Amino acid sequence: MSASSSASVVTSGRFVWYELQTTDTRAAQEFYGSVVGWGTQDGPVPDMAYTILTAGGTPVGGLMDHGTPPGWIGYVGVKNVDEVAGQVARLGGSVHVPPTDIPTVGRFAVVADPQKVVFALFSTAEPGADEPPAPAPGTPGHIGWHELLTTDWQKAVDFYGEMFGWRKDHEFDMGAMGTYQIFSIGGVPAGGMFNKQQAETAPYWRYYFNVEDIDAASARVTAGGGKVVNGPMQVPGGDWIIHGLDPQGADFALVGKRR
Repeated sequence: MSASSSASVVTSGRFVWYELQTTDTRAAQEFYGSVVGWGTQDGPVPDMAYTILTAGGTPVGGLMDHGTPPGWIGYVGVKNVDEVAGQVARLGGSVHVPPTDIPTVGRFAVVADPQKVVFALFSTAEPGADEPPAPAPGTPGHIGWHELLTTDWQKAVDFYGEMFGWRKDHEFDMGAMGTYQIFSIGGVPAGGMFNKQQAETAPYWRYYFNVEDIDAASARVTAGGGKVVNGPMQVPGGDWIIHGLDPQGADFALVGKRR
């Protein structure tokens, strides 16, 4: 399948959902509610312990205890999960969870790119339904940036471009750390890719959550039992970021202004 035919089976090709798999759902709700300001709702599937995370009443993600090490996973919206999962495998990736229905919600699959970075695919249960519009950049509580820490960013750019139509944007020279490649989705910068420095850490996607005040949010991370691993530090464009670990050990990041 060519890049053009692959694009025919995706919708926007952007991230549409974010899910925290954790070992303590109650503690995670309290921590992220304090740090990011998320509210919660019960999940839509009866007899399934799943919590919806909301920003201003709008669902942005979910959390559950899945019996796996704590971590975040992002879902890319596609038109046909089965076809796209097959394309992942043909391009050198792998399928961890085959296409599966979520009653009344949609269909998903958990896959990995050729560098073994895990992400998920999702399609709505309503054929032809439109994805919700992307929020305005910087909207508090929404996800503001997607960062791929990988082993070969050039190959990753090619893979995601073939899969979802993502395109190279500008890049930054990080000196000894190499190149930081910005990628765009639908012409809008959406994240960056670079080669990670720590050999002992498996490649992964890191997600940045928008906050209004980076210093206040950083203080809430520490007060809530989390850890600020890096930052606050300023990034091109004027925003400030931190990298952190939540109390259960899940990696996350925050982005916002310094007030």
